[in-house]
Amino acid sequence: MAALPPAEGEHCHLMEHHLTLVLALVGLLGLGAQWLAWRLRLPAIVLLMPFGLAAGPGLGWIEPSADLGTLLDPIIKVGVAVILFEGGLRLRFHELRQAGQGVARLVTVGVLLSFPLYSVAAHYLGGFSWPVALVFGAIIVVTGPTVILPLLRQARLRRRPASYLKWEGIVNDPTGALLAVVIFEYLISAGDAPLVHMLPRVAIGLVLAGALGVGTGWVLGIVFRRGFMPEYLKGPAALTAAIAVYVIANMVLSEAGLLAATLLGVTLGNMSLPSIDEIRRFKEYVALVLVSGVFILMSADIDTAILLQLDWRSAALLVVLLFVARPLAVMAATLGTSMTWQERVLVAWIAPRGIVAAAMAGVFGTALLARGYPTAELLLPAVFVLIFVTVVLHGMSIGWLARRLGLSARTANGVLIVGASPWAQALATALKEMEVTVLLVDRTWRRLRAARLAGIPTYYGELLSEEAEQRLELGDYGYLVAATENDAYNTLVCTQFAAELGRNRVFQFPEAVGDEDLDPKRLPRTVRGLILGSEEARFEELMSRWYRGWSFQRTRLSDQFGYEEFLASRPADSLVVLLQRADGGIQVNSPEHPLKPKSGDLLLWFGPRAEKASAPATPAADENPQPSS
Repeated sequence: MAALPPAEGEHCHLMEHHLTLVLALVGLLGLGAQWLAWRLRLPAIVLLMPFGLAAGPGLGWIEPSADLGTLLDPIIKVGVAVILFEGGLRLRFHELRQAGQGVARLVTVGVLLSFPLYSVAAHYLGGFSWPVALVFGAIIVVTGPTVILPLLRQARLRRRPASYLKWEGIVNDPTGALLAVVIFEYLISAGDAPLVHMLPRVAIGLVLAGALGVGTGWVLGIVFRRGFMPEYLKGPAALTAAIAVYVIANMVLSEAGLLAATLLGVTLGNMSLPSIDEIRRFKEYVALVLVSGVFILMSADIDTAILLQLDWRSAALLVVLLFVARPLAVMAATLGTSMTWQERVLVAWIAPRGIVAAAMAGVFGTALLARGYPTAELLLPAVFVLIFVTVVLHGMSIGWLARRLGLSARTANGVLIVGASPWAQALATALKEMEVTVLLVDRTWRRLRAARLAGIPTYYGELLSEEAEQRLELGDYGYLVAATENDAYNTLVCTQFAAELGRNRVFQFPEAVGDEDLDPKRLPRTVRGLILGSEEARFEELMSRWYRGWSFQRTRLSDQFGYEEFLASRPADSLVVLLQRADGGIQVNSPEHPLKPKSGDLLLWFGPRAEKASAPATPAADENPQPSS
C-alpha cells in the first residue's frame, strides 16, 4: 500500500487528534454537568442541555455534525437503544399490582387521545401543514426515559406515582417512534402503498421485534442462570445483546429496534436472576454516560438560526401542549381508575421529552423538507424547544409539586435500623422523639413487640428479600444502621444498600479487637459500612452497658457550651451517635467521618443514666437529660 503524501497523512492525523479531543470534551462536560447537578441538588438534565448549547453554538468548541460526520446518527441511535434497555431492566411486574390499571390507560388510551390533540394543536395553532402536524403529534407522544428516570431519582417519588411515569416513559418511547414511522412512510409513499397494505407489514414487524426481544432475553437469562457464562461477562453480554436486537429488529421495520431492546430489558429484569443487581448496576453506569454524552452532542448540534423560524404561534402551541392538551389527555385517560387525584395531577404535568423525540424530529424533518412538504422546516426547532422547555420546567418543578401533593419522600434524613435488640429499640425511640423518621427491621416477630407497643414503625421480614423490595417505601430513609449481633450479616446489608444510599451513609458496629490485616476471620474494610460511633462500640459492649442502665440522651450545643466543652464534660466511655441540625438534617457519627457540630445542633449520645453532659451555667445545653428508652 502506497504511503500517504505528507500533507494528506498530516491532515488525517490532525482529524483523528481533533476527534479524540471532541469525545473527551463531551465526556468531561457530561460528567461535569452530572456532578454540578448533584452538588446543587438539581436534575442533571436541566444542566446537560445548557452545557451542550454553550459548548456548541455558544463557544464553538464542538460541532457534532462536522466533527463526527456519519458517525453521529449511529452513536445516538445505539445510545438510545441501550438507554431503553436499561430502562426496561427497571420495569418490575410487581409494580403493576398497584399501578397496573393506570399504566395500561396511560400507554393505550393516553396515546390515542394525545396524538390527535397534539396534531390538531400543531395545525391550527402552530401553523403546521396537516402532514407535518401528524408527524409532530406522533413524535411528542413520547415522554423520554432519558429524562424521566433521572428526575425520579432526584425527586424521590413514592413507588406508585413513580411507576406511572416510569412505565409511561419507557413504553411510549417505542410506541411514539413506531407511530411516527407509520405516518412518515405513508406520507412519502402516498398512492404507491395504501394504508391498508402498510398495516399488516407493520404488525408483522412489531410481532417479530417483540418475539426477538423476549426470546433473546429468555435465552440469555437461561444462560446466566445455569452458569454457562462467567460473572464478569454477563454485563457485557447483556449490553451486546441489546445492541444486536436493536439492529436486527430495525432491519425488519424501522424503529422496531426500540421495542425489541425495551422488551429484552423487561424480560431479563423480571426473571429473578441471581446476578440481576450487578447487571442493573453495570447498565446504570453505562446509561448514565450515554445520557450525558448524547444530550451534550444533540444540544451542541443545534443551529440557533433555525430557532429564529419560530414565532408567536409556536409559543402559543407550546402553552397549549403543556397546559391544555397533555393534562386533558391524562385526565380523560385515567378517569375511573384507582389513581388518586394527586397522582393524576402529577402525571398530567410531568411529561418531559427526550432523545428519541429529538432524533426522530431531525430525521423526519429533513426527509419531509426534501420532499417538498410545507412547514417541514418548523418540525425540528419546534420539537427541540419543546424538549428544552419541558426538561427545564418539569425538571425544576417535579420535586416541589410531588412534595405539595404528598407523593414524594417526606425527608431524606430517615434512619433505617436493622436488628431489634433492646439497644436498637432504644435508639429508634430516641430518634422518634427527635421527630426523625425511623423504621426498625427484624426477622423475628417477638423482638419487634416492644417497638410496636411503643408506636415505632416496624417491618417484620428479611430486608434483603424481594418481598421487602416490593412492600417497603425506602425513599424516606437516607441512612442505614445495621445493628444485629451478626457482623457478617451487617456487612452484607451495608454492601447491598451502599449502592443506593452511598457508602458514607451505611453504618455497622466494629468487629472484635484485632489486626484486620492479620486476623483471617475479619472482613475487609472495603466491603463494610462505616463504623458507628467509635471503634469500641461493639454490639456486646453496648448491650452490656444498656443492661447496666445506660440510656440515650440529648444535649443542645450553644455558643457558651460547644462541642469541645461537651466532650470534656461527658461521662467516660459515652458514645456520641449522631447530631441533628437546626434544619432537621442529621449526621451519623463515625471515626471515619467525624462530626463537625455547630452552635444550635442537637447531639444524641449513649451514656450512664445518672450523668449529664451539660454546662451548669447554660440550662439550654442539656435539652433532655432523661433516658429516652
